[in-house]
Amino acid sequence: MTEPHPSSEPSPQPLTGEILPGAGPDPHLPEQVARPVRTAYTPPARTPYVTYTLMGITVFIFILQLGTETLLGTDLPALYGMKVNEWIAEGELWRLFTPMLLHGSLLHILFNMYALRSLGPAMEQHYGHGRFLALYILAGFAGNVASLALSPNPSLGASTSLFGLFGAEGVFLYHNRELFGERAKAGLRQILTLAAINLFIGLSPGIDNWGHIGGLVGGTLFAWFAGPLLKVEGIFPAYSIRDHRDPGSVWVGAILVGAVFAGIAAGVIFLRLT
Repeated sequence: MTEPHPSSEPSPQPLTGEILPGAGPDPHLPEQVARPVRTAYTPPARTPYVTYTLMGITVFIFILQLGTETLLGTDLPALYGMKVNEWIAEGELWRLFTPMLLHGSLLHILFNMYALRSLGPAMEQHYGHGRFLALYILAGFAGNVASLALSPNPSLGASTSLFGLFGAEGVFLYHNRELFGERAKAGLRQILTLAAINLFIGLSPGIDNWGHIGGLVGGTLFAWFAGPLLKVEGIFPAYSIRDHRDPGSVWVGAILVGAVFAGIAAGVIFLRLT
């Protein structure tokens, strides 16, 4: 999310793992499997339709931004869609969602689409199409609400959603750390380091760091309640790894994030109108 310069985006993290029962008992494995057996975990094979669709829509809107600015002298999508606190307070609530589809420059969209292309497919494989889309939208919404509450400046950009993917990836590795073993620990250390670096870069003028922080919090919160919980089923050699997350928990996570940040937005708007 920017005002209007691009921000540095998180690098992709590997989301594959191995079960190494020979290194010690694994609480997710039946007793019969707790012996030197090595089996790779491969995420479900899903074509990342949502990732590619989001990229296509975002690029198309950026072309519209360039076209209207060239032909009319005004970037109409940004004019009617970017986050502007005063207009949100007057009732233009769609501005809490539309900024995630808008960008301020060619470099800005290139950074963000590279990050989405790097992070999105692997995350969509694990989360599934619907859950991944919910994560992306809710994280963007959370980031824009945080910016509404804490930043007076207009802003736009997909980095609110991308920081949400970043946080959700960390939760995924943490919740499944016994399955991924040392890879989870290394991945979490890298995520924390990159998060600190990116948030430090976000202190630069022209970058809406509150939007980044809000997206990170929103994505992390959603993933905590709705992210995949991988468990081992069966007895060696006929066992598999499945997501045991209750579908009802996904709704709980979505409603919780939506309600918390909608409540914050309502409170901010109320205070500004009184």
